[in-house]
Amino acid sequence: MTTTNQVEKSNEEKSTRSRRLEVTAEEKSGAKKNDTAEKKQSNPPVNKEESSSSKKASTAKKQRRKRSANAEAELDETLQQTRKQQKKKRKEEKRKNKKPRLRIFPIWLRLIVVAGLSVVAFAAGLMIGYGIIGDGEPGDALKWETWQHIIDIVKKEN
Repeated sequence: MTTTNQVEKSNEEKSTRSRRLEVTAEEKSGAKKNDTAEKKQSNPPVNKEESSSSKKASTAKKQRRKRSANAEAELDETLQQTRKQQKKKRKEEKRKNKKPRLRIFPIWLRLIVVAGLSVVAFAAGLMIGYGIIGDGEPGDALKWETWQHIIDIVKKEN
């Protein structure tokens, strides 16, 4: 079912609900008018059949109202269920139609590049720290003799 059909269907359902509510409101206001008119009349109804038929009519109206309320609740439940089903269908279609991802830059190559960039950044940091901040030659930071000297100082070997 397309989305436009769904929207049209939901709009129709909303309009039928509003019509039902209008009808029930009119019935209530009509019943109130009838009640006030009967109270104004001083003579009670003569026929018992007429009074019993009006009672039957009022109970029938109440039953119709209950049925319409139940029908609206069922309609809401089914509408929610169908929405859930439609959502599941859409997800399944997305999974089926999903193209496999073609990676131009494969993961193994990414790892190698990240490791290489890390080594370059470490070397640049050593050179800046030893050469610029430490007042030495930047190239000396990468020589083994410099590191051997630093290790000897830390261990204090004579």
